Amino acid sequence: MIAFGKSTALTIGLAMWVAPAICAAQDLTPRAYFPAPEKSNLVILTYAFSDGELVFDATLPITDATGTIHTPVVSVYHAFGLFGRSANVTGSLPFAVGELRGNVAGEDRTAIRRGLADTQVRLAVNIVGGPALSVAEFGKTPLPRAILGASIKVVAPTGQYDPARLINIGANRWGFKPEFGYTGRTGRFVIDAFAGIWLFTANESFGVSEANPLGATRTQDPIGAFEFHVSYDVKPRLWLSSDINYWRGGRTSVNGVEGSNTLFANSRLGITGSLPLTRRQSLKVSYSDGVIVRIGGNFKVLSVGWQYGWIGTQWR
Repeated sequence: MIAFGKSTALTIGLAMWVAPAICAAQDLTPRAYFPAPEKSNLVILTYAFSDGELVFDATLPITDATGTIHTPVVSVYHAFGLFGRSANVTGSLPFAVGELRGNVAGEDRTAIRRGLADTQVRLAVNIVGGPALSVAEFGKTPLPRAILGASIKVVAPTGQYDPARLINIGANRWGFKPEFGYTGRTGRFVIDAFAGIWLFTANESFGVSEANPLGATRTQDPIGAFEFHVSYDVKPRLWLSSDINYWRGGRTSVNGVEGSNTLFANSRLGITGSLPLTRRQSLKVSYSDGVIVRIGGNFKVLSVGWQYGWIGTQWR
């Protein structure tokens, strides 16, 4: 086990929350399993602003910890048929600028980081209620009343990471989230219920220093993640959603020694709205805040995304 002094306690704690604040278990994404016509494409430009408090293990001498994170994200979406079912793949490349502040044993400390965050790729397929359809077929077919889908999200360690720094944007590990999702429609109301689990590989270059030139191995237990959404169609492509999630697990260990009080048991509540601008363009706006924060980031998150869509190669 590596021993760290009080002067590094803040950086250890903050390193645990930068990556989760950007992505990880805090997903709140309504209508994630809605089918689309084959060969549908989207380019999505999103800006997210996160601001709030950091809640630490009570044994650490850290008080008044806060953070502000700006995250622009470029995403590309493509829908296709997979064994006769509607499927899609989305790739996202985030960039993050974060300023984290706190008081360690009476001494104020600040850390600023900017750079690429970890790349995310999500593959989803509708198992029930979402056959693969061409544009012409899709326009003539009513949306299914019930959809059962499955997905796998992969977070690749492409983000900025310096093993000599304990505050990093990238997590220096792989993350995988298999998930099942149910979507049901009743009149203009749509109900979503998703259940998944985050699995992580080890970060084998954690906390490198002069005293510990080889660093340590940091591992994290799986995190169960659940989402529930109720949305209402005002008119085609214009809808509003109330969102809530809950995730539990994720105890962390360094060199096999489990950290004290590192269990996540958190929940977020939010709202999401989609507004069509033109036939090919729309805006998605979301806001969320922590309602249960046992340990981690009690962040307020405001996100605005611009989407441009087209079918096949006819992008103009």
